[in-house]
Amino acid sequence: MLSDSPIAAIIPVNDMNRAKRFYSETLGLPLTRETPEDTRYECGGTTIGLYETPYGGQAGHTLASWKVDDLDGEMSQLRSKGVTFEEYDLPDIKTVDGVAESDTMRGAWFKDSEGNILCVVEERKG
Repeated sequence: MLSDSPIAAIIPVNDMNRAKRFYSETLGLPLTRETPEDTRYECGGTTIGLYETPYGGQAGHTLASWKVDDLDGEMSQLRSKGVTFEEYDLPDIKTVDGVAESDTMRGAWFKDSEGNILCVVEERKG
């Protein structure tokens, strides 16, 4: 059954070489597989896969989120590598200095080299 199988985020990219530099160098993810059909990165026991397509970066929503213990620390590290966090002022979400907060989480969104929306999120305890 699917509940027993691992799942992977598969992210569309326009330029595979540019995307590989971003995921390897900017995000610091280890490249675990690279074939003409398959590029994979390891993230905390799960996988992100990249595939090249002219439709990369066109989704207007979050494609992947990392659950982190220290959102501020992660944001600081990412900013030091040139990542810019998005600012939102929507009915359901408003960010301040890149961070949206609710009773259950704190989150921040950024775009990869291809324009795909990614997120780091810290769950609140309690």
